[in-house]
Amino acid sequence: MHAGSRYADIRPYTVPESLSELAGPTSGIVTLPLSLDWSQQGRYDLGIDKDRRRLYETVIREAMDVSEVRRFLDEGLLLRLWPSLWLPVRVRSLWQERFPQLGSAAAA
Repeated sequence: MHAGSRYADIRPYTVPESLSELAGPTSGIVTLPLSLDWSQQGRYDLGIDKDRRRLYETVIREAMDVSEVRRFLDEGLLLRLWPSLWLPVRVRSLWQERFPQLGSAAAA
């Protein structure tokens, strides 16, 4: 790491090849493994907007393998949530470069 660079600027992020790969749940309770969420919560109720957003933010930031992204995220839900997700600038850019429709959703 270069002096003055931030970890967020160089850390690897996992982005799938296609949004259609995302086949995660759209309802119910989701429990993330410790490899993704080491917080005290770990459980997310997809019926609660705040939980949905936190789950998506956590998986997008922390997934180190595309299988985790496929397992926990859903294409339609991601498109709806994208504008309201709080994500590091770099990870948002990586996803929007691969999937321009996410940027369009954010602009709508």
